[in-house]
Amino acid sequence: MSYKNILVPVDDSPISYAAIEHAEALAKAFGSKITVMSVLSVDPLRSIDFYKVAPAITDYVLEAEQNAQGRLNDIQLSFQNHGLEVKTLIIRSVPPATGILNIAEEIHADLIVMGSHGRKGFRKFILGSVAQEVLSLSHIPVLIVKTAV
Repeated sequence: MSYKNILVPVDDSPISYAAIEHAEALAKAFGSKITVMSVLSVDPLRSIDFYKVAPAITDYVLEAEQNAQGRLNDIQLSFQNHGLEVKTLIIRSVPPATGILNIAEEIHADLIVMGSHGRKGFRKFILGSVAQEVLSLSHIPVLIVKTAV
């Protein structure tokens, strides 16, 4: 089995960086292309005219996007420094699992490598699990990294 096109969804958690390290090792072993993506979650206030009255919300959204872009730039540079081909994407205004699965299909990924925060019980019930949803709905293999390096 060989993986030619690996998708790595990331956020700002340590577990995401562990997933990146696993993806890097796989890419080196198989000569894979890597796509690293970040999903800016659905904004529940988008459906109302809140931005006109709350510039702080707009500033928060812009800061989140700048942080995500900075993180992706750092990751891209790291992969390039190791001689690996990498592309980065930011997806906006969709639930994270939906965005991940849509991009996996769009880029013809043959593997998704992602971290899992390992939430349990009530926290998992309230916060959900993006990794669990991706794992359940994906038609391609998903490698779940559960331990930060």
